[in-house]
Amino acid sequence: MWIARVRSSRTTRESPDRSHVPTVVIGWRRRPGDRVIRPRIRQHRLRRVLGTSALYGIGYGNVGSSIYYALGLTALAAAGATPVALALAGLFFVCTALTYSEGMAAFPEAGGSAVFARHAFNELVAFIAGWSLMLGYVVAISISAFTIPAYLGYFVPALKESLPLGIVVAMGVVAGLTVLNVIGVRESAFVSVLAALLDLVTQVTLVVLGFLLLLEPERLWRNMVDYWPDTTQFLYGISVAMVAYVGLESVAQVAGEARAPGRRLPQAMGLVVASVLVIYGGVSLVALSAMTPAELSTTWATDPVAGIAASMPAEWLRATLAPLVAILAASILLIATNAGILGVSRLAFSMSQHQHLPGLLSRVHPRFRTPHVAIVACSLGAVGVLVPGFGGGQVFRDLGALYGFGALLAFCLAHASILALRLQRPELARPFRLGVSLPFRGRRLPVTALVGLVGTGLIWLVVVVEQPYSRGVGLAWLAVGLLVYVVYRRVNRLPLLRPAPAAARPSPLAPLPPGERGRGG
Repeated sequence: MWIARVRSSRTTRESPDRSHVPTVVIGWRRRPGDRVIRPRIRQHRLRRVLGTSALYGIGYGNVGSSIYYALGLTALAAAGATPVALALAGLFFVCTALTYSEGMAAFPEAGGSAVFARHAFNELVAFIAGWSLMLGYVVAISISAFTIPAYLGYFVPALKESLPLGIVVAMGVVAGLTVLNVIGVRESAFVSVLAALLDLVTQVTLVVLGFLLLLEPERLWRNMVDYWPDTTQFLYGISVAMVAYVGLESVAQVAGEARAPGRRLPQAMGLVVASVLVIYGGVSLVALSAMTPAELSTTWATDPVAGIAASMPAEWLRATLAPLVAILAASILLIATNAGILGVSRLAFSMSQHQHLPGLLSRVHPRFRTPHVAIVACSLGAVGVLVPGFGGGQVFRDLGALYGFGALLAFCLAHASILALRLQRPELARPFRLGVSLPFRGRRLPVTALVGLVGTGLIWLVVVVEQPYSRGVGLAWLAVGLLVYVVYRRVNRLPLLRPAPAAARPSPLAPLPPGERGRGG
């Protein structure tokens, strides 16, 4: 016979339910004369298979890869102030990483800032956060794939010299990774971890050799002073430098597939922050010792780390490092593209489940248990962003500027959400809690979230004011998204601000597909 019992949602330390709503558990107890029939119903959900190393690989693959092009992009704006701009942007990066750690641990599901905004504000704000972040992800996939041919140009010069050929190769990279992600997150995460570790070793080696052989304090100081920008360019340089850090959302997008999320997500984020700050600081100082800002922003703009390898004093060292950097730079950019596809597809999956986007995007493949429709749709968007490059123009600069528009807006909303949750829901279970805080109306507001909100907000405004391309495309993206959201919710008779009724959402339950016995859930 079937019986029902009520148990607290806080039954395990590894995967607590933050809502604290009692859960009704349907159980079966055999009685004399009963036939043993146990119908199986499983949640139609993504697998929790990612540990700290996999989460770190995904995060570092997306954030750490940015140095391979963000250094050149920052030099275009900040010139001699490039190391300072990267350092100040790194301060906001630390604040944002801490904010995400608290939010992800409290709400371990795909969506990142959109999830935080939903719990703190309403569905419309959650949609704006998710839609803005989607723009950043689509461009991140494109720019990472676009930079791969520039590094491989060491072996095939035409890949760096021919813009159309480079774009075709980038599109092929996106297509191949789309197939990999459809097959399964575990397989793609393994690629991320392996490539990230190899690249981290190479980056550390390059920084150590650079400090020993290339770093000249006098030349570094001269390059910084002689090429120091005016105040407006310096502020804009900080906004461009944020491009180097916007990939941290990739960890949040796979939070729903993390094991013991309250513990492993903050661990992975902390490792990413520590690794990235050390590498970025070292690489930027070595680069301005090896090259002038003018050389860094022209000859080596799309492959600045290759410029460091080419500046080594010994011929045998250049011959060894140049091909190694080319291979591993392409590798880390490859996993950055992969992490972008992984993140944006999970974001689309989450938004679809909450009736922000069509329900088709929340379908999970019956065999691979991955959101295959969302993966393919988002990858097509990334390929579409590359198409204008066939017409020439400053595609690299434009992609870099647009890259930060959506992500910075999402970061602002993430900080605002964490602050609002501290005021509205002080009782919320927070496995990871930001430490230093200020008293406000009987609550404690984290200082890092306040600093992050002001900093990322001002940087976003600088991008909007100083970059006509990102302003036009970014604001148009937001306008189209809001129109789609309003029409979609009205057509389906759903409220604009409140969550969709449970009956209107895609059902979280589905029959177990054939052959699924024993597969991870």
